[in-house]
Amino acid sequence: MSDTFKTIARFQYSSEAQIIKGRLEAEGIQVFLSDNLTIDTDPLVSNAIGGVKLKVLSRQALKAQHILNSIEKYAIDDEGHRIHCPHCKSEKIELFSTIKDAKSLFWFIFGFLFSSLPFYTKHTFKCEDCKTEFDLK
Repeated sequence: MSDTFKTIARFQYSSEAQIIKGRLEAEGIQVFLSDNLTIDTDPLVSNAIGGVKLKVLSRQALKAQHILNSIEKYAIDDEGHRIHCPHCKSEKIELFSTIKDAKSLFWFIFGFLFSSLPFYTKHTFKCEDCKTEFDLK
C-alpha cells in the first residue's frame, strides 16, 4: 500500500501542476505527474483526458492534501495582498484570459490556424461571487 500513488489533484495545464509539485517536494513529499507530457504536446486534449494528475504516495496523501489546501487559491497583487472586487468587496478573485478586442481576436485566430502560442492575450480579473470583470489600474 505504501508504494502506490494516489491522485490528489488535477490541473488543466502542466505548468500549474509543476508549481504545486515543487511545493510538495520541498516539504519532503514524493510526487509523480501523469499525462503532463501528453498535455504539453497537445493542450487541447486536457479536458478529454482529465488534465494533469498530481499523484503522491498513499502514505503521504493526507499531509500533501493539507499542504494543497493551505495554498492561496485566489489572486494577489504584486505586494502579496489579496485583490478585492470593486463591486462587492469579495476576495474570491481569479485571473483569466479573455478575447474582447480586435488585437486579441487576431492573435487567437493566428495561433489557432498555425498551431502556435498566442503572442497577445488580455488578462482581466473576475469576481467569483458577483461575476464582475475588472482590471487593476
